[in-house]
Amino acid sequence: MTGLPLLVVGHGTRSDSGVAEFNAFMNRLQRRQDAPYCASAGGFIELSRPPVTEAVASLVGQGHRELIALPLVLVAAGHGKGDIPAALAREQVRHPGMSYSYGRPLGPHPRLFEILEQRIETVLGDGDRADTHVLLVGRGSTDPDANAEIAKVARLLWEGRGYASVEPAFISLADPGVPAGLEKLRRLGAGRIVVAPYFLFPGILPDRIVSQSDAFAEEHPFLSIGVAELIGDCDELADVVIERYVEAVRGDIRMNCDTCIYRTAMPGFGDRVGQAQRPHHHPDDASHDHGDHSRDHENLRA
Repeated sequence: MTGLPLLVVGHGTRSDSGVAEFNAFMNRLQRRQDAPYCASAGGFIELSRPPVTEAVASLVGQGHRELIALPLVLVAAGHGKGDIPAALAREQVRHPGMSYSYGRPLGPHPRLFEILEQRIETVLGDGDRADTHVLLVGRGSTDPDANAEIAKVARLLWEGRGYASVEPAFISLADPGVPAGLEKLRRLGAGRIVVAPYFLFPGILPDRIVSQSDAFAEEHPFLSIGVAELIGDCDELADVVIERYVEAVRGDIRMNCDTCIYRTAMPGFGDRVGQAQRPHHHPDDASHDHGDHSRDHENLRA
């Protein structure tokens, strides 16, 4: 393991189990015998410990001045496009001479589709795929490009796997929501539905997917509705992280910026073009003037 150090940046969660699984995943990355990086550390931009500033300080304290920073996100929404780079820019001020290469989001990726398929199959058991409809539920965003990516993932998950259909839905900030997505499948004649959360680790929003799915199932007892497990801490996810790391080392990022609201005037989002980005507030990093960014984010999440 002689390559540049890996900095993994997560969003953060108020869920203790979500933080625990993130930490378990970081331990998995550190144990990988085939890891191409010489060191690794992970932190969050808000809500949870450790903050990203501690992760960076850990690597810089070991003598590393050049890092590979990987956003541990599934789609390139505001966190990956703005919040994490803003946090890293702050760290460059704190650590003069530090530089980093920024990796692309994890998805969509064939290994992630394989994980989702495995999670769905666990719920399906002996059920016939041809009679099974899947509701793929993403986080949801105010960024239309990110929401469109979830629709792309749903289509790619459906292609060639024999499910009756795979429809996208969201748990916050975007439509259709989970109840509306389930109702659409009901009207399409679905008798068996598997809800597949497109989330890495546990948290408040994945819990909400379960509760809303259970509530819909209670109201429609003639439907078979099951909820698949999350992607979670696993070797397959670590494989994707390592692949994204290698891409960043080679300068092969290949991000699609054609529909990025910070570069292109998308309908209804013209004011976002060129918008300045600020780091999130983190309770364990009080040295930065965060302005109103964190309050705006809380309003969007409500």
